[in-house]
Amino acid sequence: MSTESSAPPFEAVDAVAPTNVRWRIFLLMLMLIAINYVDRASISVAMPVISKEFDIGLETQGFILSAFFITYALMQVPGGMLADRFKPRAVIAAATLGWGFFQAIAAVSFSAWVLVLTRLGLGASEAPIYPAGGKLNAIWMASNERARGATLLDGGAPLGAALGSAIIAGLIAEFDSWRVSFLVAGVGTMLCGLFAWWYIRDNPADHPSVNKAEAEFIAKAHAHEDSLAPASSGGGLGAYFRYRSVWCMCLGWMFFNAVFYGLLTWMPNYLAAVHGLDIKQLGGSLFAMFFSGFVGELVGGQIGDRWRARGGTPNLVFRTLFGVAALISTASVLSVAYVHDSLAVVMLLSSTLFFLRWCGMYWAIPGILASRARSGFLGGCMNFSGNIAGVTVPVIVGFIVQRTGSYFLALMFFALAGLALLVCSTLIDYSRKLPV
Repeated sequence: MSTESSAPPFEAVDAVAPTNVRWRIFLLMLMLIAINYVDRASISVAMPVISKEFDIGLETQGFILSAFFITYALMQVPGGMLADRFKPRAVIAAATLGWGFFQAIAAVSFSAWVLVLTRLGLGASEAPIYPAGGKLNAIWMASNERARGATLLDGGAPLGAALGSAIIAGLIAEFDSWRVSFLVAGVGTMLCGLFAWWYIRDNPADHPSVNKAEAEFIAKAHAHEDSLAPASSGGGLGAYFRYRSVWCMCLGWMFFNAVFYGLLTWMPNYLAAVHGLDIKQLGGSLFAMFFSGFVGELVGGQIGDRWRARGGTPNLVFRTLFGVAALISTASVLSVAYVHDSLAVVMLLSSTLFFLRWCGMYWAIPGILASRARSGFLGGCMNFSGNIAGVTVPVIVGFIVQRTGSYFLALMFFALAGLALLVCSTLIDYSRKLPV
């Protein structure tokens, strides 16, 4: 029988309205991911001060900046497998405590290489948060709520990017010390990890604030979803890679991150070098760009779930929304190469990020393709692919700009990545779970 369906054919009918604990949990995840990006960006903000204190050159600075992504990428799949085995609550809390510890202990670094070790630890400990969050989405959300759950989960990335520089720079200015700013940020992160352990549960029925109506709503949604799933073939985890949808999910997320990480790492230099923005203008422009991405992410999730609730089939909804996002963001970033007015450029880049971040709904895909027991693994595979772009794209763009003396081909590179995102997103079958 066909498994492509619209929203689950049931509604909560309990006389008592269902609680909304699942949405509070994902607002907490939004906060944790935003903190994740604040902590990972702190080194970039503090680097001018650190480089003077440790007397380090550009080559060493580059290695310190990239060290995070090495362990972050390598630990994605193991992090997802940990979430499958030990459940997301423990993994999310442990990850947050772990990266808060490494952020705080970096404050006592006495050399550049000790700082590198703390960045490697930060990357490894941050790695499980996204795969565990994707698994949490599969556990807590009905199928027609997962787009919003995914965009709340991933919305912390542009929000953290928008706020991170201002927060860390403000702490450095307030305490006149990068060390104190790292310590404050790290301790604050660890406190958030303790709160996550206290509030999150792995089973909705176990949460003390979930009433019977909400627990039954989630249970019925999952039962309906499971009734449409094909029988398992009993294959191992490697069997997922027999399917085109898994490869396209991983490649699509990589091309998405090629654009996002490229803008995150190189647009400040581009706006300063090509359009002459000073530090004050640059700060305001970057905040506008990345906050637009945050708003766009939430808007995309709302559209996706509302369309599903009104009967839109998964393939129609996701292929259309991802297609629109890829096409408009590609057209916007392509236009930047031909526009010379700085305000127009910032508006185009804001448009790029607004629509690009609709692809935060990719975090619903692991729960669509895999069972709840294995969605953490697929989420880890997806984010491993995405962070290949995090490691390589800044280097590729730097090479292009250095060789050509222009950002034109770099912007063409982003546009090509956007078109590749369109192709991959269109080739995924969102209508059924894989029989693995």
